[in-house]
Amino acid sequence: MKIEPLEFEKPIVDLETQLAEMRDRSVGHDLKLDNEIQKIEEKLRKTKTAVYKKLTPWQRVQIARHPQRPFMLDYVEQALDGYMELHGDRHIGDDESMPGGFAYLEDRRVIAIGQQKGRDTKENLRRNFGSAHPEGYRKALRLMKLGEKFGVPILTFIDTPGAYPGIGAEERNIAEAIAFNLREMMLIEVPIISVVIGEGGSGGALGIGVADRVLMLENAYYSVISPEGCAAILWKDRKYAPEAAEALRITASHLEELGIIDEVIPEPLGGAHHDHVGAATALKKSVRKHLSELEKIPTDQLLEERYQKFRKFGEFKG
Repeated sequence: MKIEPLEFEKPIVDLETQLAEMRDRSVGHDLKLDNEIQKIEEKLRKTKTAVYKKLTPWQRVQIARHPQRPFMLDYVEQALDGYMELHGDRHIGDDESMPGGFAYLEDRRVIAIGQQKGRDTKENLRRNFGSAHPEGYRKALRLMKLGEKFGVPILTFIDTPGAYPGIGAEERNIAEAIAFNLREMMLIEVPIISVVIGEGGSGGALGIGVADRVLMLENAYYSVISPEGCAAILWKDRKYAPEAAEALRITASHLEELGIIDEVIPEPLGGAHHDHVGAATALKKSVRKHLSELEKIPTDQLLEERYQKFRKFGEFKG
């Protein structure tokens, strides 16, 4: 799969092109260019390290939005087994931007729910660009209640620019659907793990993000507003999105420092879109570890710790 480069990756792409041409010349013309090839390989390695180890918050936002990044169903396919999707919210209808159902994490049965984006225009329209309607949040809660009924842990995948803000969603009370999820998720008597795999936008993300453990991929972001939205409000111009991304402290490392998330899951060099299998393997390992810990905690203690986890957000100590 050819990876579409981002703007800041152009120096890497140029070196990769040079390396490919050099190797082609070496093989096709029977030339001994081993020293030259080795020099370019070393320069490419150093350039990748320099670029990817010092990414700015805005560059991480760009990676989080990369169209070739693995989505929710990609992780389900790679990290889980026996996925069986369930449909409908039992009120209005189904929402394909919020798929969910039963699956297995090795020998453990889980409920897997998440936001799903599309790879092309047709699929994006079907998935509503990953922005769920009220039906999506009500379906998600229905599945969580089903998991609670059968004692099955819940795993949610967060990847949305935000809940759908259209007139239809407002008419069907999107705000109430999200608020109801926030309250009910706090009371669900089975372990809940949420993983921010791409964009974590505002209440649309939080609507399936009240969890005992909140994990986050290295190049994902989690924020009350997009950098562009923040820039439009504070600077009156979206061109200041990079400055807004820095000020918002929305990256995984920032949020771990603030205690908002519990673990940063490392990604393959350059981002998860360069290695779907590697990213899924790291995610699976992290989820398995946290689920093993949570399953040992008595229910009353689990609920109290979940409550205290969110209660302390925003506290300041002088």
